[in-house]
Amino acid sequence: MKNLKDISDKNPLKSIEDWEKDLLERYPDPSDHDKSKEQYRNYNDGSRQDTVKEFYKLNHQYQTYDFVVKKEEEFLQFNKKEMGFWEAVDFLNTLVDDSDPDTDLDQLQHLLQTSEAIRADGHPDWFVLTGFIHDFGKVLCLFGEPQWAVVGDTFPVGCQFSDKIVFPEFFDLNPDQHNPELNTKYGLYSPNCGLDNVKMSWGHDEYLYQMVKDHLPEQALYMIRYHSFYAQHKENAYDHLLSDHDKKLFEWVHKFNPYDLYSKVPVPPDAKALRPYYEDLVAKYLPNTLKF
Repeated sequence: MKNLKDISDKNPLKSIEDWEKDLLERYPDPSDHDKSKEQYRNYNDGSRQDTVKEFYKLNHQYQTYDFVVKKEEEFLQFNKKEMGFWEAVDFLNTLVDDSDPDTDLDQLQHLLQTSEAIRADGHPDWFVLTGFIHDFGKVLCLFGEPQWAVVGDTFPVGCQFSDKIVFPEFFDLNPDQHNPELNTKYGLYSPNCGLDNVKMSWGHDEYLYQMVKDHLPEQALYMIRYHSFYAQHKENAYDHLLSDHDKKLFEWVHKFNPYDLYSKVPVPPDAKALRPYYEDLVAKYLPNTLKF
């Protein structure tokens, strides 16, 4: 049996949603004028800042190229569990943290907030579905994966880590940082080789992308695969790896990002009333049974 301290050490956040709360401090809603810039991204005091910092220390230390390859081999066989879509929703809802005083919304309600905001703006139905399922990959936590291998900002592995990634100093703990084959600007890659040829740090984004890549439009797949790649879609830190095709498709990542970050509201959506619409939408694009 694993030591409880070991498990705690690998899961410093109170809940995996703390990462998203931190994103709102780093990248506040442009329409929010109630806070000064000095109040955002405060990593110098407070217990939550300490846990976020510890989370990224673990993330940056252990997200190596070899680690990503290992996780792809383990999880992309999709042999852990088979579920119908709504059974998978119930499974995902077990991630709710009853000890979190900031929210009593389950994962379904979080997803509905995103997708309903997209639907209200008149976007195509596949865009609505993307909002609805974009965090489904968080089921990795239910298969025993530590937080830092499920959520967090994503970034390329196999080449130099950008200083635009949050807490870049922790990459000094990553062995790839000291490997001359992997610590140069291009590392294993070539100029503008395209992101499909680049391995990203492991987490819920890549996992879900691989699960649904045969079922959704390419625009939707970019949103799913790169919605946590903040070093690129907020900082343009990896333009040297992007192809022209990537740059064109990233326009859709930029369209999706505000819905992901800023659509949460205190009043939960009426999941029961909305379910018939989403049942039809899911059936239109996804298979009856999903493999996890």
